[in-house]
Amino acid sequence: MTNPEEQLKVLGIELLVPVKPVANYITNLQVNNLLYLSGHAFSGEPTSVDIGKLGKDLTVEQGYQAARNAGVCVLATIKQALGDLSRVKRIVRVLGMVNATEDFADHPKVINGFSDLMVEVFGEKGKYVRSAVGMGSLPGGIAVEIEVTLEVEE
Repeated sequence: MTNPEEQLKVLGIELLVPVKPVANYITNLQVNNLLYLSGHAFSGEPTSVDIGKLGKDLTVEQGYQAARNAGVCVLATIKQALGDLSRVKRIVRVLGMVNATEDFADHPKVINGFSDLMVEVFGEKGKYVRSAVGMGSLPGGIAVEIEVTLEVEE
């Protein structure tokens, strides 16, 4: 497997400065060999897919891209916390939250945008257990929020 940092270059992904907390919390916390990440959405300015409700404003394909955008933000926070993405031993658990209408049922297809990116960057280390759930709303009207737990190389 190629180094995750090299994979980002191959994919043409540039990591922005991670978002700062908007309230009284921190974006990440390492406890022993586990790194816990708070909920993440997109980095920088929102694109046309980052804000809105699936099943009303956005399609599954747009939600997939929103989840991928959240993944880029997650990667930026991991890099800032660890200094190098190659210190990720394994992504362990993901909670994918989708801002969706009551009748929307394709939450897993949306969160696949995040899952596919993690496998593209980390290979087998990027496969994890997950939940993909719908929410009546998310902060700021964001389309997707992702929470992550990962194992870190000592």
